[in-house]
Amino acid sequence: MDGNRVTWCLRQDVNLDGVEFKSMASGSHRIDISVKAATLGWPCFANMPVESELERGARMKSVGILSPSYTLLYHYMHFLENQVRHQLQCPAVLHSAGNGLVTACPTSYWVPAINHCMHPEMKFIRFFGEQIMVLWKFALLRKRILMFSPPPVGVVCYRGEMVVLLSNVSIPGIGVSVPEFRPFFYVNVADIAALVTEMSYVKIFEEKKELYDVYVDNQNVKPHRDSLQPLLRLNGADREKYRKLSEQRQMLLYTQEVDGDCTSNEEDLFILFFMERNNRIFQTLSEVEASADHTLTAEHVRAMGLDRQADRTFLEDLLQVYGIDVMLVIDNPCCP
Repeated sequence: MDGNRVTWCLRQDVNLDGVEFKSMASGSHRIDISVKAATLGWPCFANMPVESELERGARMKSVGILSPSYTLLYHYMHFLENQVRHQLQCPAVLHSAGNGLVTACPTSYWVPAINHCMHPEMKFIRFFGEQIMVLWKFALLRKRILMFSPPPVGVVCYRGEMVVLLSNVSIPGIGVSVPEFRPFFYVNVADIAALVTEMSYVKIFEEKKELYDVYVDNQNVKPHRDSLQPLLRLNGADREKYRKLSEQRQMLLYTQEVDGDCTSNEEDLFILFFMERNNRIFQTLSEVEASADHTLTAEHVRAMGLDRQADRTFLEDLLQVYGIDVMLVIDNPCCP
């Protein structure tokens, strides 16, 4: 991007109407560098002061990638950060030559994509700690989660992307319909009408409580409705899941440091950890729904890695949200 104008793209047959305003929104000239995600895309914006009257004292660029799915977009974040810095230093107009890119700048200025070993530490797990389990439940229940941040918004947008990935499910042919959790980023008052019609989203916005169910300000997670308050209480099953996640993370860091094994990173570990647990939950629910008596017992709940008493409300909401026809028959939560 150059200003609010598309200067280069590949492929030519993709409809990019309005993408320049999602990638470099009004007011972003006040931010030094920020990563923002537009619908089905991930652009990286950077701003550099220059002594140029033509550029009015600032050079602004945005480099992005579009994808049919959000799931893999985060892999390109560090590559895009490097490429947008390169464009600031060498603002030539790119054009395609076959499947490659050609620039008039010397090749010595080109910044290649960095490998997994050079990725900065993924701080999402450490930042939220055990609260990740609370966010996981809200994400599975497709609650509308608002994440507040003043500029620059790059870090909190990344956290929003990770919250979306908490609810991934990868079971082919599963009997339960799992709707996509669609995030909205860098929105403003012009988007209010569209957001009102959304059942669930993760977005960067500020006010209007009727637009969200859960408000996240740094490490503070606050449900808007009283009925969601019980989901804030961590139980033994939650803490056990977090302990296993932390152990896997420490083992990964040890392997990277001692053996130099860069085949995996923290983001991949994080996504796989929650996807496996989501798969277990929905596979169990699908099997119970297909059974003769449709009865979900305490044994099923334990097999899903949930607490049969403390997670009862969460399970009841889950069955309602996904329209799963099973009978919840577990021990009375008032009894030991």
